[in-house]
Amino acid sequence: MRYLIYCVFSCVFVAAGCQQAEAAPAKPNFVLIYIDDMGYGDIGPYGSTLNRTPHLNRMAAEGMKLTSFYAAPVCSASRAQLLTGCYAPRVSVPGVFFPAGPKGLNPSERTVAEYLKELGYATTCIGKWHLGDQPDFLPTNQGFDHYFGIPYSNDMQRNSLEDGRRVTPLLRDDKVAELLEDEGQRRVTREYTEEAVKFIEEASDKPFFLYLPHTAMHVPLFPHEDFAGKSKNGTYGDWVEEVDWSVGQILDALREKKLAENTLVIFTSDNGPWASKGAAGGVAGPLRGSKGCTLEGGVREPTIAWWPGTVEAGSSCDAVCGTTDVLPTFIKLGGADGGKPVPWVKIDGKDISPILLGKSTESPHEAWFYYQGTTLQAVRSGPWKLAITPQSIGMGMKDRPADLTSKEPRLYNLDEEIGEVTNLADKHPEVVSRLQKLIDGMVADIGSGKPGPGVRPAGEVENPVTLYPTQPRKPRSRPTKTPGKVSDKPIVWSKVKLGDVYASTSAPAIARKAFSIHCSVVPADGKAGEGVIVAHGGSAIGYSLYVKADSVVFATRNAGIVSRVESPISPGEAVKVVAGIAKDGTLSLKINDAQPVTAKSPGPLKSHPQEDLSIGHDDRNPVDPESPAKPFKGLLTELGIETE
Repeated sequence: MRYLIYCVFSCVFVAAGCQQAEAAPAKPNFVLIYIDDMGYGDIGPYGSTLNRTPHLNRMAAEGMKLTSFYAAPVCSASRAQLLTGCYAPRVSVPGVFFPAGPKGLNPSERTVAEYLKELGYATTCIGKWHLGDQPDFLPTNQGFDHYFGIPYSNDMQRNSLEDGRRVTPLLRDDKVAELLEDEGQRRVTREYTEEAVKFIEEASDKPFFLYLPHTAMHVPLFPHEDFAGKSKNGTYGDWVEEVDWSVGQILDALREKKLAENTLVIFTSDNGPWASKGAAGGVAGPLRGSKGCTLEGGVREPTIAWWPGTVEAGSSCDAVCGTTDVLPTFIKLGGADGGKPVPWVKIDGKDISPILLGKSTESPHEAWFYYQGTTLQAVRSGPWKLAITPQSIGMGMKDRPADLTSKEPRLYNLDEEIGEVTNLADKHPEVVSRLQKLIDGMVADIGSGKPGPGVRPAGEVENPVTLYPTQPRKPRSRPTKTPGKVSDKPIVWSKVKLGDVYASTSAPAIARKAFSIHCSVVPADGKAGEGVIVAHGGSAIGYSLYVKADSVVFATRNAGIVSRVESPISPGEAVKVVAGIAKDGTLSLKINDAQPVTAKSPGPLKSHPQEDLSIGHDDRNPVDPESPAKPFKGLLTELGIETE
């Protein structure tokens, strides 16, 4: 009987213990999706009607929009803020790192990944790192168990020593897994997504932190073939829609794994749109400015927080917060007893979990500071923003509005005018005085123009090298002949002339389409008449029409395969040329009234070329390696390109 009573009591205590264990909340998982160069107005939840983003629309409907969420003006600075919880100048990452540079994020800094790893999290980084490419600075030395991605911006190609190809490295942990030419970059969004889904699917009982900093939307634009030419907003819209697809894949994986209700997902961008790139850049919606500036359009990001059952569905909060807040927020939510950053490492971020959990709508920040490099240019407190230095409207933008060149303080009420145009400094001197004191306090800490006492050093190595053997870079020299200026305006064919260069986004969209080129030419006599008439594309994809050895040649390059069709002409003869490619891939070339000459090719070009369209020459990497290297000499009239 005594044994029976003992067994009963034992079962009761065990059951009670199990109930307590079940009642203990599991640590949440964290997924941070970080887009490159996406504008505030580029997705549906923030007003875009150009780009279709059904998955982000659903994410916002099921989550919370953070409409005053800030980053930094450029790539590396923004990522340093995100991972360390500090304004970029505090950790000496004010700008952008380049391949084989001696500096990077100091390994002694404590990143959000390191904190979470100490709390028992599995951590992985998939995508663009851009905090230094030397081994000491890579993700696997900054708190991440694994890494897969291009370690810097996708336009930082170098020429491979082995074969001269212009490539970017794709890393697996700290080793180069593959060297990607431009067209190879079309795979990266899909491969990043597949890696992320695999990480989620293989998640054990251990909580995880998935950091997914996409290469998109940085130029050059390389949407996957499944998305190329499918949007109504050109190549940029194609890639936005692929990013949206990627978000859908991630959220679906969490749902299928039954992890959605225990996972906080944040979607945001590293800085504003690269507006100077024209159609290849995004838009900032109602905000003024773009990438590279401290106007709202340069640093306020389209941000969504999603955590079904915890973050209120369909909600929105305009409280000031930003990338510096990710670290303390994740630590607080992931800590068994309400974790906090270590007190001996000063950070600037604040815990915004009360906002996400619906317990507050107030910003934890007395002020948000806007740094351009190491210079403090502006501060926001509540609705008020005070700019104290001249500002640009974005990287590469030549326009300098008169109001932004002033050295006098400019005060804006962002609640009343989000476009920050009307200067209210004269009407509210007391606000100017209060915000100036906040600026003075920050300058006394981390400085402005020169480092303050609160600045910590960047990491630095001796004798940095590229991640793969590369050809020595030639020093820039002044060209002997000024090349044609690249125009991003629509092409008026009746006005084109030899030497003109047009941005690829200005050229007719030819991906997966039949198209034709027509022109009248009178080549110079003999060898002098050889040269490229028109070329669009490069070493991966494109087309070229040229004269060589008393023949006109029409060539296409598709997935690296060059196809040609040619027809002889008499030296110095005036000829009318019609060249093109049909939907079945047949190349044709017609000279005057003769029957067209034809040849087979693999098919229409699979994607729109990224390189410029050049008239009378081939601007960079030649589409056809057999085409003449020199410009066309002769007369060129009636040039035009038409698509079906």
